[in-house]
Amino acid sequence: MGTFAPIVVYWLYAGFFQVMLASGFLDKHRLHTREEGEKKNLVPLSSVIKGVLLLQILQIATAHFYFSLTSSGVAADQMTIQPSVPIQILQIILAMFVMDAWQYFGHRYMHRNKFLYRHVHSQHHKLVVPQAIGAMYNHPLEALFLDMGGGVVSLIISGMTPKAEVIFLCLASIKGVDDHCGVWFPRSNVLHLLVANRSAYHDVHHQSRGGKYNFSQPFFSFWDRLMGTHMPYVVLKRPEGGYEARMVMKD
Repeated sequence: MGTFAPIVVYWLYAGFFQVMLASGFLDKHRLHTREEGEKKNLVPLSSVIKGVLLLQILQIATAHFYFSLTSSGVAADQMTIQPSVPIQILQIILAMFVMDAWQYFGHRYMHRNKFLYRHVHSQHHKLVVPQAIGAMYNHPLEALFLDMGGGVVSLIISGMTPKAEVIFLCLASIKGVDDHCGVWFPRSNVLHLLVANRSAYHDVHHQSRGGKYNFSQPFFSFWDRLMGTHMPYVVLKRPEGGYEARMVMKD
């Protein structure tokens, strides 16, 4: 479950957005017009899908290796012992903060280091207009270090049980897709009420020159505020329909 559930959740959730956008049902919630995506993005959807599938093969191998190591020598009856629900919730929250710290500093460094940006992280930014399927469209080295490495460190530090690990990894998949979906929902959306890091927040990162702002992902935004890389923004309605995330430049 820990290996395959996050991948299944990724394709179900990302596929929902892709189908809804392609059919026009979510046009009134778009952060970019369909024409903008076709004009600005440097890779076709078919290449994005192939790239994500390749990384998920690497993800499966990494997860299998990690779970094999952590489950070896543990008796079956011990595997079934679960801490209380409040403890599991606290473990998941701790893992979120660990994941955010790992992602923020790693992500920011990949922008600051010209070599890493040019040869590694720039692959993700070929999607100038983010799209749901492209949440995991990264260079394999970035995926291994930033995404999978961050996941493993979060699981180890939080000390989660296998059941909590599955829940956390699925939440991370959902939130990654949500950040890249290119869709803006009203504040009535429950997931958006819980976190400040939303689709428009990450869209600002993709649209800012050189991606100098809003590095935080996937869950919260406090690292940007603490480190001075937060870019305020407003979301405005387009006259022709949809929305636009517009940066509010700092003094």
